[in-house]
Amino acid sequence: AVWNARRKRHRMPTSAVITAKKARANKAARTNLKTVLKKADAAVSAGAADQAEAIRVAIKKVDQAAAKKLMHKNAAAHKKSALMKKLAAASK
Repeated sequence: AVWNARRKRHRMPTSAVITAKKARANKAARTNLKTVLKKADAAVSAGAADQAEAIRVAIKKVDQAAAKKLMHKNAAAHKKSALMKKLAAASK
């Protein structure tokens, strides 16, 4: 009886708890990705000196998001292409 009571105290979290925890982590990662993309877009449109660096950081974040399945790999490729087009247009 003692063993069973101790086991109940230390049991694994339910799938609902794990799902909620992962959902929070995914939401935070997606929010961070959006923020980085907005900063890169703002840097390019403002013609900032560090626009190439902002684009590089944004592309890295997009790659990481695709690797973690936060976004589809084709969507990631589309985003990266759009970022590079903006940078090329701004540098002309």
